[in-house]
Amino acid sequence: MNSFENLKVVINQYLTESEVAQIEKAYQLAEFAHRTQLRQSGEPYITHPVAVAELLADMRMDPPTIMAAILHDVVEDTTISHDDLVATVGEEVAKLVDGVTKLTQIDYENYAHAQAENFRKMIMAMASDIRVILIKLADRLHNMRTIDALPLAKRKRKSLETLEIFAPIANRLGMHAFRVELEDLGFKALYPMRYRILKSAVLKARGNRKAVVELISEQIRTGLKKMNIAHAKLSGREKHVYSIYKKMHDKHLSFSEIMDVYGFRIIVDKVDTCYRVVGVLHSLFKPIIQRFKDYIAIPKANGYQSLHTTLFGPYGVPIEVQIRTDEMHRTAENGIAAHWLYKSEKTYNDPRSRTQQWLHGILEMDKSSKNSLEFIENVKTELFPDEVYVFTPKGKIIELPAKATPVDYAYAIHSDIGNTCVAAKLDKRLLPLSTPLVSGQQVEIITAPNARPNPAWLNFVATGKAKSKIKHFLKKQQREESVQLGKRLVEKALHPFAIHLEQLNDAVLQSAVLNIQAGTLAQLYEDVGIGNRPAQLVAQQIAKVADKTMRKESHDQTPPLLIKGTEGLVMRYALCCRPIPGDPIAGLIDVGYGIEVHILSCPHIIPYHEDAERYVTLSWEAQTEGDFSVDLELDLVNRRGSLAALAFSISTTDSNIEHIRAQESDKHHFNVDITIAVRNRAHLARIVRKIRTCKDVIRVQRHRPSVS
Repeated sequence: MNSFENLKVVINQYLTESEVAQIEKAYQLAEFAHRTQLRQSGEPYITHPVAVAELLADMRMDPPTIMAAILHDVVEDTTISHDDLVATVGEEVAKLVDGVTKLTQIDYENYAHAQAENFRKMIMAMASDIRVILIKLADRLHNMRTIDALPLAKRKRKSLETLEIFAPIANRLGMHAFRVELEDLGFKALYPMRYRILKSAVLKARGNRKAVVELISEQIRTGLKKMNIAHAKLSGREKHVYSIYKKMHDKHLSFSEIMDVYGFRIIVDKVDTCYRVVGVLHSLFKPIIQRFKDYIAIPKANGYQSLHTTLFGPYGVPIEVQIRTDEMHRTAENGIAAHWLYKSEKTYNDPRSRTQQWLHGILEMDKSSKNSLEFIENVKTELFPDEVYVFTPKGKIIELPAKATPVDYAYAIHSDIGNTCVAAKLDKRLLPLSTPLVSGQQVEIITAPNARPNPAWLNFVATGKAKSKIKHFLKKQQREESVQLGKRLVEKALHPFAIHLEQLNDAVLQSAVLNIQAGTLAQLYEDVGIGNRPAQLVAQQIAKVADKTMRKESHDQTPPLLIKGTEGLVMRYALCCRPIPGDPIAGLIDVGYGIEVHILSCPHIIPYHEDAERYVTLSWEAQTEGDFSVDLELDLVNRRGSLAALAFSISTTDSNIEHIRAQESDKHHFNVDITIAVRNRAHLARIVRKIRTCKDVIRVQRHRPSVS
């Protein structure tokens, strides 16, 4: 009997004769293509694609999916081409196979880049047809079942990939059975010793728990019978090995603490019966109220529905019970695959439509990511197993991952709302944007037209979409700022040649760009602005093209570059000397970042005065904007209330304390280092005068940097 016969038995149960004949035709093509190939185990290669097809047939997938599963390796590993597939089995099947096929024709820097690009390709194909990922998950599951034949290094790599990417995707699609097996197989291959010890401990604990499980089961059955709840199927529910390991590892629990919990599942016929069962359980055992979760009214993002309750059982043992209908159980086990044959029966909770929404967000992430590695990291962030459910002011439910913040919520509503949010109200209370959201909260976002994303948001956002959108905006903003700064630096560098940019026509500038090999004029300015190209060399090239003299007379003075404090990410103020408007200043071009501004006398910039490529003279514009940080050093009498008096005096000068550190110098005095926000030197002088009026202040002066 060939390897197709077992598959044929399964597909005959739900497909027509003509559909089975189509699948057999695909099998014959695959068998011919793989005829000379063997697996690492020594088995004929064809056994693998047929086993993958069997997994999908068990979920009652449609004929094109089964055919694509059988043929999923022929383009990648044999001489069969995509066009051959189109001619033999049709465009639909060929497209599914292409979605699963790796990118083998491109050379990548390393394995990580190659895998990231292959994963990105798979996700893009998955977004257009969800069946691609179902085939890939079945392929990975069978590969994990037979992973022992692979070399150790490859086993470890595949196992880690399975735990980090494929198991979370199965979970996100609601495919519980696939997720559990992928996790256990990945854990077994990655940490074989830990797996064996835990597996043995679980089997031993199962025997010790038998009497308690039977007692609880009998009490539940009796209670259900008294309330005339028939057709309820009660079963014990055991945690799988990997979930036990994760709980022990993440929550620092012992094995006995986890196994102390007894899990049960009750499957009934109707939704209202689920709630009646909860009533029975709560009358039998005392419930832990905060541990009751209604995933029927508010389903999980992957379509999972069930009621969860935790109870104090006999002898005080905790009991966890899940209550669901037969249909909910099928969805919980097979997720989106459970609904594949029922395309007409769509509900508000249909996993297919919810999955499409998730995939749409993934596509947006791809557009905002600079490369495949960043994209894959953002997608990993999206594969959180836990969710919070919050409400919009109009009552719509928004699903977000655990630890999500109002900023994540804002980006989930719309990218423009995320980019312009300035504050958030949680249950009508104004709270910081970094506040973690809690299920059930009503969230209202306050926006401002001129607001922009803050780089600090990247420290607390939880969703891949928010991270990618913030990074994308900041990169775009930095690019625009770099172009503007670069143009000003080139204009300044052209002064010795008596050339002004506005005097030059497009032909001259484009010719200079061509000579410098900078791509475009904007790219050239950007390179200068972030310090990747010296402005002087660019000016020389432009001067050559403009046919102007490059001789500089001794009395020529290059005017300083004017800054006004609003240049953004490409202009940074040195922390060593903290320049403020009114200080004489100079700049140091920091390759890849832009200009770092120092006070002219700062010892960290003095060594660069003769470095024409990095040193740039600067001056403040007459109208500067914003607050600037400055460091002060003080000596204070060690007396109760002296620090409070100091803080009060500063607050009366329209300034703000950003940082303060006090240290005892002796029994009666202490030194204070304080960072305050000022507008300019005049503002600083007014603050210092005010500080000196405090009776406990002995000395106050601005911090001056030193070179160690």
